[in-house]
Amino acid sequence: MLSAPVIVVGALRTASGLGESARLCHDAIKALGVPVFGIDIAAQLMQPVDDVAFDFTDGRHLVGPGTLIVHVNGPLMALAISALTRAFARNKYVAGYWAWELPEVPRDWKLGLHYVHEVWVPSQFTADALASMSGRIPVRVVPHPVAIRCSDTRRRPVRSSDAPFVVLNIFDMASSFERKNPLAAIAAFRCAFDQDAGARLIIKCANIDCYDVGARQLREACDGVPNITLVDRHMSPGQLAAMYANADVLISLHRAEGFGLVIAEAMLRGLPTICTQWSGNVDFTSEATSIPVGYQLVSALDPQLTYNFSEMSWAEPDIAQAAVALRALREQPEWANVLGDQARHFAMATFSANTYANVLRQLLETPPQLPR
Repeated sequence: MLSAPVIVVGALRTASGLGESARLCHDAIKALGVPVFGIDIAAQLMQPVDDVAFDFTDGRHLVGPGTLIVHVNGPLMALAISALTRAFARNKYVAGYWAWELPEVPRDWKLGLHYVHEVWVPSQFTADALASMSGRIPVRVVPHPVAIRCSDTRRRPVRSSDAPFVVLNIFDMASSFERKNPLAAIAAFRCAFDQDAGARLIIKCANIDCYDVGARQLREACDGVPNITLVDRHMSPGQLAAMYANADVLISLHRAEGFGLVIAEAMLRGLPTICTQWSGNVDFTSEATSIPVGYQLVSALDPQLTYNFSEMSWAEPDIAQAAVALRALREQPEWANVLGDQARHFAMATFSANTYANVLRQLLETPPQLPR
C-alpha cells in the first residue's frame, strides 16, 4: 500500500483533464477506505478556478514522510514542488501523473524526472512516448478510475423508432481544437444524415472563447444547420449526465488522445462510441466495445501551439467510414444496444476503483527515497 499520509496534488478545482484526473485519483483512494488528502495548486499553475464542487481535506500541514501523487505534467513539476515547498516534499515518495497525446514527449519533460520517484500515465501510448526519456524512473500505466463518477450504469433501453437519433460530441477548446477535431464529427454527421430532422448532432464545447479562430470555424459549421446544436455554456455534472443519457452514440474523431476520458465516460453509460483508433484510447476501444475508425498519419500541426510538432504525427480519421457507422447504428438499434452493453461491462471492470487499487498495491509500504 501507499505510505501514509497520501496527498493528491493538482488543479483540483479546475475543469480540465488533469484536474479531473486528480479528482478521480483522490476519490478512488478514498473509496478504498484509505485516508487521503488534497492540495489545490491551480492558482500557482495559473489555471482558472472553475465552478467545480470537490470535497477534500487540505493536506498542507502534513510535513514529514508520506506519498505525493502530483497531477502535473513534466515541465511544471518544478513549479509544483516549489508551490508545495521543498521542505514539505522532503522525505515523501513522489509519483507524477503525466498525460501526453503525441508519440514522443517534448525534451523539456525530462526536467520533471528530477522531482519524481516514478511516473504514472493513463495509457500505454503515453508510456511509450516517455520510454526513451525516463531512464531508470519507473513508468506505470494507471488508467483513470472513471467508474466512480458514473452512478447510472444500467442497460440502456432500445431507442423508439419515432425518437430522433442523437449523436453527441464533447470537447474542450482549451485542449486544442485541431486535436479534438470536432469539425470531422460535423462532417461525418452531415455525410450520414445531411439535414434529416430524424437525426440530431449535439456539440458540447467547453472554454469556447479561449481560441477565437476555432470558435468562429465551429459556429460557422453549425450555423444554419437545423439538426446540429452547439452547446457552449458551462454544465453541471448532472446536466452532462443527462446529455449522455439522451444520446444514442458518442463520436470522437480526434487526432490524438492521451487517454480518451469522454470515450470512457460514454462507454460506462452504455453508449456505443465511434472513435479514431489511434493513440491512448486503443487500450480500451476495440470492435467488441466500440466502432473503431481508420485513419492516416499526418504531421501534427496545431495553431494553438500545444501540439505543434511537425516532426511528429497524429491521425486524420476516415470521415466516410464514420458516416457509414452512424447510419448503421441508426438503422440497427438492437445491435447498437448490444454494442453499448458490451462497452459498459468492459468499462466497469477496466475503470473501477478496485482495478485502480491493484496498481496502487504494487507500491511498497516504505518506498525508497531519492535525493532531490
